[in-house]
Amino acid sequence: MRVGRILLVERSITEQQLKLALRRQRETGGRLGANLMALGFVNERTLLKALEKHLDAKGVMLSEYPMDKEVLNLIPPEIARAYGVIPLKREGNVLYLAMINPTDVQVQDDIRFRTGCTVVPMVAVETSIEKVLKDHYETKALEDEVIGDIVFDDDSLEIVDEAEGEETVSDLAAQVDSGPVVEYVNYLLKKAVVEGASDLHVEPYEKDVRVRLRIDGVLRNYTPPPWRLHKAVVSRLKVMSNLKIQEKRQPQDGRFEARIDGRRIDFRISTVPTIFGEKVALRILDSESIEFDLSKLGFTEKGLQDTRIAIQKPHGIILLTGPTGSGKTTTLYSILREINKITVNISTAEDPVEYTLFGINQVQVREEIGLTFTSALKSFLRQDPDVIMVGEIRDKPTTDISIRAALTGHIVLSTVHTNSAAATITRVVNMGVAPFLMASTLELIISQRLVRKVCPRCKAPHKLSDEEIIKRGFRPEVFRGKEIFHGIGCNYCKGTGYKGRSGLFEVLAMSPIIRKMITEGATSDDIEEQAVKEGMETLRVEGLKKVLEGVTTIDEISRETMER
Repeated sequence: MRVGRILLVERSITEQQLKLALRRQRETGGRLGANLMALGFVNERTLLKALEKHLDAKGVMLSEYPMDKEVLNLIPPEIARAYGVIPLKREGNVLYLAMINPTDVQVQDDIRFRTGCTVVPMVAVETSIEKVLKDHYETKALEDEVIGDIVFDDDSLEIVDEAEGEETVSDLAAQVDSGPVVEYVNYLLKKAVVEGASDLHVEPYEKDVRVRLRIDGVLRNYTPPPWRLHKAVVSRLKVMSNLKIQEKRQPQDGRFEARIDGRRIDFRISTVPTIFGEKVALRILDSESIEFDLSKLGFTEKGLQDTRIAIQKPHGIILLTGPTGSGKTTTLYSILREINKITVNISTAEDPVEYTLFGINQVQVREEIGLTFTSALKSFLRQDPDVIMVGEIRDKPTTDISIRAALTGHIVLSTVHTNSAAATITRVVNMGVAPFLMASTLELIISQRLVRKVCPRCKAPHKLSDEEIIKRGFRPEVFRGKEIFHGIGCNYCKGTGYKGRSGLFEVLAMSPIIRKMITEGATSDDIEEQAVKEGMETLRVEGLKKVLEGVTTIDEISRETMER
């Protein structure tokens, strides 16, 4: 029996679902199983069971199978892609092979000839095979495409000839300038920029190296260097950042700039010693790819209106909250850009200064020499400012000066680490600020998250059962009669189904009632309840709206928000 008929007989799908999948297959191509999965009618396990019966072959769940890099390297990437096969494991002279079509004898013969192994074919779901191919193989053609010349602004190195066990610094410096190391680092940096990564991690382990790129907020594996070149790769990055290559026992921080494809990219580097060597994290700052525009960040109409009203007031405190990587810096810079006029004097204290903005006096905090957020704020008050931005309120002295600045006629922008807008009030009060001062100076709190957007090129309707919706923490009735979407996975989104990110914003504007509640010591839950009555939308509610608008998926909202 065909796959569709098997699924019908087993009541895994309905006749209507099969018709919809066949219609989609005629319109977009591909196998029936892939279309059924894309529409959300079956999952990998259900489809695999049907394929086992259809092809009379044993199946393998690739999403749950641990991949062995040595076994994967038995078959060249271009051959694996051409045949749609994944080598799973090797036992002596026997190679277990996941295939889209395990009945294809010619493919088995070719793999047997190339590897010298007896092939045991196993069936796997096509979309799972494609995902493994994308995650674990990088073709030479792709390398040739992304490797290019990168001109670094500073490539100086003062070599200290000091023995380090079996390896001297001068020996390491020779490797640093070798062709393979320079080429790999250039390739890696350019690839990270081309892919739109925000961070790059190089992580050593006992006998392996892992390289990961954070793209759209999610870490993805990437082609690592050979383990023997790990030290040289790390040292190359340290040389470019003017760090000490002989210092491996202490963390170091630095930066460098590069021109890639005519764009000026800023890289911030952090190294930490681990038990297997130095781990490197690079933050990639591409100012040309970021548009500091409040209207394009993802605010709702009311949230944007409340924010613009608050930033145009003559004085008061505006706080942003959210976890690391939630886009607080981008929102702060967008606010600064909107109020940056010839008539406004703006000063900022940042750690680090991530982007430079013309017309704004930006100060880099350097705690090692005593230039802290607190000392910078004190100096700003003698510089005739209209607007002050301090990177983070983390202690009472900084909070006290911020409140004093707001009371004396200044707009103060800053960030606090809390889980919701209302919880920010409790957090600041717990730092020792009197509730009546908080009530009289606070104007606005923005809590935010970033969620991945559904890829526009492979966007398709997605149906979830009531049980699956409940499992993700939502009520099924919210979605009844409404269509939601997800991305199937394509070349444009690298098979992830997502492309780009959008902000979720919980905007709590002060009102007379909320100010009174703060003064009286109300709990964050009570303040949030009142804010919702006055029109505030929680992160969860905003997220659900974006799901129903087709902007993102229910999985993203479940991951980034919680029911309150």
